[in-house]
Amino acid sequence: MNRSRIGTIYHNPALREKVIEYLITDRSGTYVDATLGTGGHAEAILEELNERGKLLGIDRDSDSLKISEERLRRFGKKVDFFNQSYSHLPEILISQNLEMISGVLFDLGLSSYQLENPDRGFSYSTEGPLDMRFDREEGRKAAEVLYEYPGEELFRIFKEYGEERFSKRIARAIVKNRKIKKNESTKELKDIVKSISKTKGDIKTLSRIFQALRIEVNDELSELKKGLDAGIEALAPSGRICVISYHSLEDRIVKNRFSALAKGCTCPPEFPVCTCGGKKVLKILTRKPVIPDEKEIEENPRARSAKLRAAEKIG
Repeated sequence: MNRSRIGTIYHNPALREKVIEYLITDRSGTYVDATLGTGGHAEAILEELNERGKLLGIDRDSDSLKISEERLRRFGKKVDFFNQSYSHLPEILISQNLEMISGVLFDLGLSSYQLENPDRGFSYSTEGPLDMRFDREEGRKAAEVLYEYPGEELFRIFKEYGEERFSKRIARAIVKNRKIKKNESTKELKDIVKSISKTKGDIKTLSRIFQALRIEVNDELSELKKGLDAGIEALAPSGRICVISYHSLEDRIVKNRFSALAKGCTCPPEFPVCTCGGKKVLKILTRKPVIPDEKEIEENPRARSAKLRAAEKIG
């Protein structure tokens, strides 16, 4: 990937200033960017750290990782890169002889590079192969999911992960179509979806179907749950976790996990005293999610749906 191409895909990440405000408490600390992407947030974090500070950058997407390595080259040994899923954070920390970290960031959105690269198949706006894998060395491609899954399972995915009202009809249309031809391109899937929705809202329907398929391909919700617990477990006392989500399924998982760990006790309300022995692990810093202001949305329209939640580890 040449330098000129890399330069065109750098962009300002969502809620950059707010992430720094909530995340950084120790400029000499060790931080983890669990969703490194093309390095926007990582760059901002590294600029805040002093010469003793350290950042670990993790990403499943090897192409994005290469872009970040180029972007963050000037920081030298202050940053290390790991081509893995963030659910492997415990193993990564062990490999670095680290027991605790000062903070961890999860930005759950796709990068501009991923969305605009037709070879990746993430977007209905560009024609390309239906891949959608973050790690292109393993797992099922989106095309294989559409061809191999029973209609009932496709319906479940579209309904559960996309919350799409036309889920059943779209699943049936895909099953009917694959008897004639295997659906292997984003355009073919887009045409099927549009043939069912046929309304002014078909763009939203396309977004939901592509989102649902991507979540299934990458097992994103299961990975998120594992990653949250791994990140919180790794935090030092007073260490912080920041999560930026872009749709209700992700945000609900983050909100509920933070709430449960901030509450501690899981006994039913009618119990006169706590019998579960649960302890508070987190202090929630954002009672309501932080969202971009109008100026940021104008400059970066893709940040429109971003929601930031932050919490601090109780010592």
